[in-house]
Amino acid sequence: MRFAELAWHETPMGELSLRRRLDPALGTEVYEVKLGDEYLMSSLFPVAEIALADLGLAELAGEDLDVIVGGLGLGYTARTVLADPRVRSLVVVDALGEVIDWHRQGLLPFAGAVATDPRSRLVRGDFFALTAEAGGYDQEHPGRPVHAILVDIDHSPRHLLHPRHAAFYTAEGLRDLARHLHPGGVFGLWSNDPPEDEFTALLGEVFATARAEVVPFDNPLQRRTSTNTVYVARTAPA
Repeated sequence: MRFAELAWHETPMGELSLRRRLDPALGTEVYEVKLGDEYLMSSLFPVAEIALADLGLAELAGEDLDVIVGGLGLGYTARTVLADPRVRSLVVVDALGEVIDWHRQGLLPFAGAVATDPRSRLVRGDFFALTAEAGGYDQEHPGRPVHAILVDIDHSPRHLLHPRHAAFYTAEGLRDLARHLHPGGVFGLWSNDPPEDEFTALLGEVFATARAEVVPFDNPLQRRTSTNTVYVARTAPA
């Protein structure tokens, strides 16, 4: 059997499924997430999700880092955050409780630490709505600033999973996010599209520094090198 559907759910955003399949060409198991007819993510291509955490945390000095991850998915960004010994706490916010359950039920064995690490908490919530609230993302510590906020939810700042997310990718929305960061704190954003100069410039209006990093990775399905983008921005230091 080449395909196994590990979970299927009807959600407000459409039909959500987690599948495991054997890729005969690569001889490896592949985990895939679909929302309706769209492929959201695949364990074949985790490079940029890992880079989101690596690039964001590399900007920070010091110990006892508090981190927010927006979007749980297959757990690659969150797991990479937890691999950094400087991290004191991680809160992962996802709108779909079903995705959180996948991790708690052990359906994604390669990401087990995301649910079991004592530094980590998985929170069901609307990341974008919480961004606009003064209390922020962590109900146990409302209003407490964090050192990094790393986001992997939409396909890109232009290609959104839902139209209501659009307000986040404006100067006002980004300023709301920046208010939850310590001075010198980092905002990282994954994108499936090439760098957008307009969005990088918008980040530069809100943050002290901003750049777009192109992340290449091997794409065995297309037999070529593909790329994603990670935007990295920092607030002004104290």
